[in-house]
Amino acid sequence: MRPRIDYTLYLVTDRSQMNAPTLTKAVESAIKGGCTLVQLREKTASSREFYDQAQELRVLTRAYNIPLIINDRVDIALAVDAEGVHIGQHDLPAHVIRTLIGPTKIMGVSAHTLAEAQAAAQAQADYLGIGAMFATPTKPDAATIAMTEYQRIRRHIRLPLVLIGGLTLQTIPQLSGCGADGMAVVSAILAQPDIERAASDIKETILRGKAAERQ
Repeated sequence: MRPRIDYTLYLVTDRSQMNAPTLTKAVESAIKGGCTLVQLREKTASSREFYDQAQELRVLTRAYNIPLIINDRVDIALAVDAEGVHIGQHDLPAHVIRTLIGPTKIMGVSAHTLAEAQAAAQAQADYLGIGAMFATPTKPDAATIAMTEYQRIRRHIRLPLVLIGGLTLQTIPQLSGCGADGMAVVSAILAQPDIERAASDIKETILRGKAAERQ
């Protein structure tokens, strides 16, 4: 049985963006501020560094009952018994990843088109990461997705959708009413002087938008 996930405020890590002495302290502050899910993304770390950091975050996230998702590395996700893994379009195919992680782990897939979203759904993805919604310094080469394409995905795909890319206190309100299940944030939380307060403010903004959608 796969765990139920609250995608509301999805923290994606980036050590180059953080304003804290260690990534573990930064993530703990973000969790205290209201992050509901943590994805460990380590593009430049060695396998051992990635594993050691994942182990630290596994202890932390379990203490707070927050799911841990590992970016790209199925081996690391399995080694630390994370709740799941997130993959992109250039990683191993989603159906192969599902075979490797089994039926009880969460699998997220990045998608930029309806065709990619449909393929991920057929491969038993649990949620989709959609973006980039806005230009972002975290991934300067990431192409933004047209709102019309996002809307097509939302109409045809019943999986939870998490938006990512340039999401800040200023841009998130522009997405109010779009029907997303969560927002994935990097620098707008980790790079702020007060990480806990930044997370809290962003979560409040997201929840305000969700409340407006229900009215």
